[in-house]
Amino acid sequence: MSEPNEHQDVEQPLVQHLIELRDRLLRCILIVLLVFAGLFYFANDIYTFVAAPLQKFLPEGAGMIATEVAAPFLTPFKLTLFVSIFVSMPFLIYQVWQFIAPAMYKEERRLALPIFASSVVLFYAGIAFAYYVVFPLVFGFFTSVAPEGVSVMTDMGSYLDFILKLFFAFGLAFEIPIATFILISAGVSTPESLAEKRPYIIVGCFILGMLLTPPDVISQLLLALPMWLLFEVGIIMGKTLVRPQTET
Repeated sequence: MSEPNEHQDVEQPLVQHLIELRDRLLRCILIVLLVFAGLFYFANDIYTFVAAPLQKFLPEGAGMIATEVAAPFLTPFKLTLFVSIFVSMPFLIYQVWQFIAPAMYKEERRLALPIFASSVVLFYAGIAFAYYVVFPLVFGFFTSVAPEGVSVMTDMGSYLDFILKLFFAFGLAFEIPIATFILISAGVSTPESLAEKRPYIIVGCFILGMLLTPPDVISQLLLALPMWLLFEVGIIMGKTLVRPQTET
């Protein structure tokens, strides 16, 4: 009779965790849908704002085009959905934190919460860097090298795919200090060991810049150089924050 009771004791926490996971996933979906419902009325305005870095470099009288019948509706719709996820990110991260926090030690919780908060801020910083710094340089370059007689009129759907790729690339790139700090704090590596691998890291940054950005030198450099600098920031964070804790 003892075996069924032990089996039930093992399964019950698992069932509770699955139920909690389901509830938190539903909360995440609900908040994204609520934010989307509030932003959908402004979908065209959001697209106009996102398209501004390219629009200001287009020739006078030129604009974007829609090569598909449903593109004027579906493209702003898709963009608004992604914006809703970006806006909801603090709540989504909080739900992840609430799910995993009970399984962590007190010292781990003290470290994890600032890491989660910093990751959200850095992700937003990467998106802002792409919009305000990278886009003007990249679009200015692309439109300036167009052959004479060629009218630059980008398809709105292709433009959205292009900028979402860059947003995602720069958002992830700005997470490098967090990833570096986690490696150091978890004892996987040390600041000195990572510093010795700097030449390989620099080469890797340029390879990732080539893979994650369009095939032009400007956007590749604008992604690779910040990645390298953010890696250095992660090493500095590891030296200043982790080593004093290991010595005590």
